[in-house]
Amino acid sequence: MSYKEDNLIQIKTFDFALSIIKFYMECKSQNEYILSKQILRSGTSIGANVEEGIAAQSKKDFISKLSIANKEARETKYWLRLYHSSNLVQIDVEPYLKEIESIINILTKIIKTSSQNL
Repeated sequence: MSYKEDNLIQIKTFDFALSIIKFYMECKSQNEYILSKQILRSGTSIGANVEEGIAAQSKKDFISKLSIANKEARETKYWLRLYHSSNLVQIDVEPYLKEIESIINILTKIIKTSSQNL
């Protein structure tokens, strides 16, 4: 297993995926199925792409995988903003928005630093 206890982005994206799964289940319990499937897909794929990046065969591959993770994070933020504005469910999305913003910031910094060191 390549899970590292000191890899912040790996930990944050894994924990975020778990919270998104719970968010999805809560949406289902409130009979909201359409947007919840979108957020489940994008919110859990962030960590999957980080994992692929960790196992990358080159620096370019690493940057590519983390760039995909960053795009998925931005998509997830979009769905969360839609939930926030539409009031489709009675769930406070602010903690999710705060966490996804943190993940986006970290991914952006990693990508920028890695690109400079090519």
